[in-house]
Amino acid sequence: MRGLACLLMFQTHCYDSWLGGSARDTSFIRWSQLGGTLPGPLFLFLAGISFAMVTDRMRHKGASPDEIAASTIRRGGEIFGLGLLFRVQEFALGQPWAPWTDLLRVDVLNVIGLSMMLMGLACRLARTRVTNTIVAAMLALGIALVTPPLWTTWRPRWLPWYLESYINGVHVYDKPQPWLFPIFPWTAFAFAGLAVGFLLFTEWAAKNQAKAAGLFGVAGVALFYLSSWLDARPVQLYAVYDYWHTSPNFFLARVGILLLILLGSYAWCQWGLGQVGFSPLVQLGTASLLVYWVHIEFVYGRFSILTKRAQSIPMATLGLLIIFTAMVLLSLARERMKGRGAEILARLRRAVRPATET
Repeated sequence: MRGLACLLMFQTHCYDSWLGGSARDTSFIRWSQLGGTLPGPLFLFLAGISFAMVTDRMRHKGASPDEIAASTIRRGGEIFGLGLLFRVQEFALGQPWAPWTDLLRVDVLNVIGLSMMLMGLACRLARTRVTNTIVAAMLALGIALVTPPLWTTWRPRWLPWYLESYINGVHVYDKPQPWLFPIFPWTAFAFAGLAVGFLLFTEWAAKNQAKAAGLFGVAGVALFYLSSWLDARPVQLYAVYDYWHTSPNFFLARVGILLLILLGSYAWCQWGLGQVGFSPLVQLGTASLLVYWVHIEFVYGRFSILTKRAQSIPMATLGLLIIFTAMVLLSLARERMKGRGAEILARLRRAVRPATET
């Protein structure tokens, strides 16, 4: 699923950065942007599932709730720190054009780190699997429900913009920006993944994987149609209703799609081509943070491999294929070098020594 999220992210970024002229007015780019509504939810949803797996393992090893909370919150802090470091890199490489305010922009790594810290706190308060599952589901729904007013009628305007941006993504603008990643609504996907993860790692689900995956698929279809039904109601709860950006109904629809992707991923790995040899998507998923970090500069940054806003659909597609291939190769190289830092450093020293002696 992480590999699929990477692929969807690549296509969204590549077409958005490179397509120019009349290509930007076609249905093609609109479909690409629609696909771009999934990578963020997928990464956060999977962060929640991974979080459930980690906490479950720690419990089985006898770790106390305090130890589990400390470990997971610390890991969330590390991811958040990497998000800040990423912004520093992009600011430095974007000189002399990048404004200093870009340093405080709320990106996907920031919200993943914050979500992990919040999930650590939630798991500390709810100590059993059943309680954790209920609390995670309620927090996911609660975050989705309060998002519309926090973006409109309940905006915390009294906060400095760089703090309010973590609530609704306002950044330096006069209204919240849908392309940023504030806590509301994005953390809701992490808590949804956490609830699903706790269900996935039950004893029954472990013994009945196909049935569990099928049930999640059925739940996904039900959530999607529930979203459509709620959206069609003549009465709305909110003074300002924006289905595509803040609506809880759109949140339900995307969670439904995520559950269907979960079912599809299980089928792919259990009975499909995931069982046949090398899988580029699986490989990408093993290094999702690395390929996210690197590809941005070659798509949006000063090292973009194609001229931005100037390409036809075929040329942008070729660029996408190059980026995809390069990122798969990068993940393979990282896999080969993992744990061999001391060996590589020793080789470099041996190579440098003769030149120094000469």
